Amino acid sequence: MKFLTKKPAYRSTAFAEFISSASSGEKKRVYADVLKKTSESQRGIVAAAAKSRAPA
Repeated sequence: MKFLTKKPAYRSTAFAEFISSASSGEKKRVYADVLKKTSESQRGIVAAAAKSRAPA
């Protein structure tokens, strides 16, 4: 009877622990920091692409 077998336990990740235990303020601070760094990275990529497309 396969339906009576126990499901394997899943190991929690640091991200899951953060989401479940961090305060709203801490989550907002971390999200804002991640968005800021991501935006900076994207701006750098766009600038590099624009520079490589510029005629010589």
